[in-house]
Amino acid sequence: MNEDSVFKPKKRIFMALTSISAVLGALMFYVVWKVTFPGLYEISRFLPIIFGFFGVLIVLAMLSGVLGIVMALLGIPVLKILYFWAWKAINILFPFAVVLGRLFNIPRVRIEQSFIEVSNNLVLQHKVKVPANRIMILTPHCIQLDTCVHKITRNVENCRQCGRCSVGAMLGLAHKYGCHFAVATGGTLARQMVKQARPKAIVAVACERDLTSGIQDVFPLPVLGVLNERPFGPCFNTRVDINKLEAAILAFMEDDEEETKHAEGTKSKLS
Repeated sequence: MNEDSVFKPKKRIFMALTSISAVLGALMFYVVWKVTFPGLYEISRFLPIIFGFFGVLIVLAMLSGVLGIVMALLGIPVLKILYFWAWKAINILFPFAVVLGRLFNIPRVRIEQSFIEVSNNLVLQHKVKVPANRIMILTPHCIQLDTCVHKITRNVENCRQCGRCSVGAMLGLAHKYGCHFAVATGGTLARQMVKQARPKAIVAVACERDLTSGIQDVFPLPVLGVLNERPFGPCFNTRVDINKLEAAILAFMEDDEEETKHAEGTKSKLS
């Protein structure tokens, strides 16, 4: 397998920063333990041992999470618990990766893109499969044409599917596969919609910032993030690649459902 097919440049950025963060965290803990050792020993000779034991557990958990990420990206089968720690690690280490990125003059948006790539790969490697009606397509309202008079943030069925923006095509996919589809005006409303729909998996369409925060907000719920297209700039008349969106939906769908939908689609084309 070609290395570039496994570690694309965007993935390398986040992996490098999180690995450095984990190692620096381990070194910082050792320094803190070394400095506080005399004071803890004066209180009780067991305190340094207890403090060190819990610290080592935390460090090992973070390092095992990073190891889980690397193994998953390489396509190496890992235990389910290691996947959990891998997801946990990328969420915990993300802020540290951003700080390190500033030191290395790496733009935050590139780190966010890398985070999304890594998160998507972990979800795909885990092979999460759920019924179509437990999949939720979630997108911000900037996907709708700004001059459209039909309000869809509370009811996407108000869309007339005129084709002037991506909402109609997304609604068509939701109808085709029987998924939930919601358009939110902000993070608070998005969380409310997720709570009401109670999906088992989410396909989210948004910019780097919103996808990153959204993936972290709903953890451990599996999310596949699809970056939106911004021909007119951020947060205004954005679009989405429908083929990528459909691929994300199919990646979550249970195999028997996927085959049934494919057969129905083929039959309708032939009739």
